[in-house]
Amino acid sequence: MSRDRRRSTTSPRPIRLGLGPNLAQFSLLVAVNALVGGMVGQQQTVLPLLASGEFRLTGYTFIFTYVAAFGITKAAANYFAGTWSDRFGRKPVLLVGWLFAIPVPLMLIAAPNWWWVVAANVLLGINQGLTWSTTVVMKIDLVGPARRGLAMGLNEAAGYGAVAVSSLMAGYLADQYGLRPAPFLLGLAYTALALLLSGVFIRETRDHARLEATQHTPRADGMHDHLHADLTNRQIAAATSFTEPALSSASQAGLVNNLNFGLSWGLFPLLFATAELGAGQIGVLFALYPGVWGAGQLVTGALSDRIGRKHLITAGMTLQAAALALIAASHGFTGWAAGTVLLGAGTAMVYPTLLAVIGDVAHPAWRGRAVGIYRVWRDSGYAVGAILGGIVADLMGLHAAVWGAAAVSAASALAVAVRMYETHPRPVNTSTQRAPRG
Repeated sequence: MSRDRRRSTTSPRPIRLGLGPNLAQFSLLVAVNALVGGMVGQQQTVLPLLASGEFRLTGYTFIFTYVAAFGITKAAANYFAGTWSDRFGRKPVLLVGWLFAIPVPLMLIAAPNWWWVVAANVLLGINQGLTWSTTVVMKIDLVGPARRGLAMGLNEAAGYGAVAVSSLMAGYLADQYGLRPAPFLLGLAYTALALLLSGVFIRETRDHARLEATQHTPRADGMHDHLHADLTNRQIAAATSFTEPALSSASQAGLVNNLNFGLSWGLFPLLFATAELGAGQIGVLFALYPGVWGAGQLVTGALSDRIGRKHLITAGMTLQAAALALIAASHGFTGWAAGTVLLGAGTAMVYPTLLAVIGDVAHPAWRGRAVGIYRVWRDSGYAVGAILGGIVADLMGLHAAVWGAAAVSAASALAVAVRMYETHPRPVNTSTQRAPRG
């Protein structure tokens, strides 16, 4: 009897799907993802000013090299994050990702030339790809199918809310203490805290995905029947990139969304500086975009669980196009502030919803790889936006580059409207859904 009692006290806790049963782990992952976003926010306001002020760089294309380097390496890291998390587990990938973050703020503080900044952003891209992709997959693992939109809304709200707060803090520190080293001390603190949380308190979630796979049932309408559990990596990549209408539509919309973000990252501070705004005002403008984006996802992620995914994505891409047009047509703080708020709102409608689409369609057995491939396409947008934005800005001016992004966003909205189908199996109030009988 006593031996049985001892065995029962040491047996592993049962695995359950859902936000309620996994709230503690889910909350820790939200906190970790906020730290991931903070690593980007510490530099967004400061690096364009550092490029033009301290390193005396001219030519927008050259200044945007750090955004392109970040986007390319983050896109590649997303692929490996998905593949490795399915093969080795989620937690080891998360830890490795944070190890790559350690040198980043130190290199930015010590950088004697611009290529140190580019190299630091290569490491930051690896950090972001491995850690952000893994926290996305882990949250989807924990919550199960019913609350994917809510889970992704909370995840992305934490990450991009932290981008906004850190951008604001970095702008303030730069105003008060100079461009270096004060703003980058934030990154050192974020990395230390993230390594502690990830190494000591975060638990592996791959068994949650395996449990969901045993409960997986085909859709009643027959969609996804060809997307069975034992697809090869090549088949998963082809479906996510080109052949499956919802997955590939999500990939192209994600790329355009981050094209806008990459463009804003490198170009907006320079555009705002043409009105002779100070670093503090530029920091406010730059924080509005991810701030509204982050806070809005607290609503839009859960909303997609209630009304479905497709129309929210279409409307969000359309709103982004309108916001960019307003920014391009403006020449002062008021117009730019209104445009960045609208851009954040449109992005909030799209960002968690696209991830929910991937979770809806991908089988639990290869979900990590599908998320990774989607994020390869999405985060390639950083590089595309930075390079194309820089070229257009050099040839035709800053405002012309923003007009171009507005046109691309409108085309993306049209493509989603035509090609994507509704992926949420029952776009109704999830509180009324019941488990199927049988």
